[in-house]
Amino acid sequence: MSPLRPARLGLGALAAVALTLAAACAPQVESSAPPPTDAAACAKESLALVKPGTFTVATDKPAYAPWFVDDDPANGKGYESAVAYAVAEKLGFTRDEVAWTVVPFTSAYAPGDKKFDVDLNQVSITEERRKAVDFSTGYYDVAQTVITTKGSAIDGKTSIADLAGAKLGAQVGTTSYTAITEQIKPSQQPAVYDTNDLAVQALQNGQVDGIVVDLPTAFYMTAAQLDDGVIVGQLPAGQGTPDQFGFVLGKGSRLTGCVSGAVDQLRADGTLERLEQEWLAGSGGAPVLS
Repeated sequence: MSPLRPARLGLGALAAVALTLAAACAPQVESSAPPPTDAAACAKESLALVKPGTFTVATDKPAYAPWFVDDDPANGKGYESAVAYAVAEKLGFTRDEVAWTVVPFTSAYAPGDKKFDVDLNQVSITEERRKAVDFSTGYYDVAQTVITTKGSAIDGKTSIADLAGAKLGAQVGTTSYTAITEQIKPSQQPAVYDTNDLAVQALQNGQVDGIVVDLPTAFYMTAAQLDDGVIVGQLPAGQGTPDQFGFVLGKGSRLTGCVSGAVDQLRADGTLERLEQEWLAGSGGAPVLS
């Protein structure tokens, strides 16, 4: 995935103190029981939240475009912000019942207790990460993309083989970095950066030939962040399950099934597609590397 961040939902207050304590702990309790998905269990007043009455959504800072706008997840602008509020609405929450909190990208899926109900920050669903956290069903299908600057050593390349000798980089802990090591397999050790901003700076300074990010981020970076930025091309989809972004939840969260159900409804009714067209328009048209 690329280096950017996202989204939240609000929930009804629990009456009894005992239920309140259970709600606060529930997202961190590991359980072999399947998460609830029925209407009663997913009713707003039944949801186990870290803060009763509030749907707490985490993302990183800065929160990058086009996933967020103006580094303000709470404004509802940008794809992930809009998806977060759409999920919140499906679960019965109003906008003022959604609270945003800052959580660094790699901390979101690290083991341990969570201070959020959900986190969205372009976090790709992987089996390795599932060992430490839960994921909702995917809300965005990811295409990894190589970008560079005009006149660089890889500008105009059309195949993965053409990138074999390139110095490439990506944000730490992302599937973008994994795509470099597992799909491109360059002869030079890839560079790793704490944030996408640092990766962009390195590319601008000529320290790397190119960086790998998700496709919408690639369009944003080449248009708004890089001088003479260009897209080299998308990496072809791998075998098996496609790379997807999902909401991150605490391991064993009783919210997982309900959040997944909301995402599935948004996909089925066309909302995800509509929001993708609204906020990620222009993400097509990049050539696929052979």
